[in-house]
Amino acid sequence: MAQGQPPVNPGDGRTTRQRRHSPLLVVHAGEGKGKSTAAFGLALRGWNQGWSIGVFQFVKSAKWRIGEEAALMALDQVHRDTGQGGPVEWHKMGAGWSWSRKAGTEEDHAADAREGWAEVRRRLAAEQHALYVLDEFTYPLKWGWIDIEEVLETLRDRPGYQHVVITGRDPHPDLLAAADVATEMTKLAHPFDRGQKGQRGIEW
Repeated sequence: MAQGQPPVNPGDGRTTRQRRHSPLLVVHAGEGKGKSTAAFGLALRGWNQGWSIGVFQFVKSAKWRIGEEAALMALDQVHRDTGQGGPVEWHKMGAGWSWSRKAGTEEDHAADAREGWAEVRRRLAAEQHALYVLDEFTYPLKWGWIDIEEVLETLRDRPGYQHVVITGRDPHPDLLAAADVATEMTKLAHPFDRGQKGQRGIEW
């Protein structure tokens, strides 16, 4: 609860204010639906606080424009027009990262993932965003495209006040161990199991 009392006293000598302003590593994992949806919900909250939001999709097709992308980019326009909220950037795999000046959609996915992670590292070092959504980032870690030890070191040593949210199935155990918040979405039922395809407003 936002205004509730925590059930334990950490006894770490830090003040309530210091603990309340600690940057978090959040992992949304599991077989169930809602991992990315929950992460984008946090992005909406962050935007409302005036945070700079950076979304990096590591697996989903660059041609697939999901509803949250359209909504958050509209909010970025609101910020630019009125000053309300915060700036939003959204970067997708598959069409060349926007900062790399590469065209086309046939680049090797592993190289794309490494390039994307390198850019995230640069932004963390520069304290560019207050909230990073690394959507489906568990997969390039699982497939060995990106070194888990490098990721953990980078996240552990990130400067300033920068929250990082990672989504995807089968998270590395060391990533879960490092997380401040780890949530597993458990699938109890899903229309896909009945052969039903995705729906507008539900899947995108």
